[in-house]
Amino acid sequence: MDVVVLVGLQASGKTTFFGARFAATHALASKDLLRSARDRNARQEALVRAAAAAGRSIVVDNTNARREDRIALVALARGLGMRPVSYEFTPDVPASLARNARRSGRARVPEVAIHATRARLAPVRPDEGFEARYQVRTVPGAFEIVRAR
Repeated sequence: MDVVVLVGLQASGKTTFFGARFAATHALASKDLLRSARDRNARQEALVRAAAAAGRSIVVDNTNARREDRIALVALARGLGMRPVSYEFTPDVPASLARNARRSGRARVPEVAIHATRARLAPVRPDEGFEARYQVRTVPGAFEIVRAR
């Protein structure tokens, strides 16, 4: 069982990637879907724990921009006997802004949020503890995936 951690800007294609690659086989934890939760971090952890208890892999679909957040997810995965895996989306601010502009309602984020996330987005490093790391580049109609070294 895996805990797949998606890393990238808002509107980088993470949720579309989840739908195309993992929706049929993995549960989903996304803070975007937990807006009414009092403590979204605790609720996200509970979803990961529930997936583990059910014997199911799960995808954590958030920006996961900070190393601290990712390291905590790696520790949670390992503590549950799950394999932590990361998929890091190449940051492309203009493309994210363009995709975001096509969104409506709550799915659309203020442009400043994308710029702020880019400013704090730390690249995934080998010492974070993921058992497998992948780089994802969004291309028209598809995703290019390369295993990170």
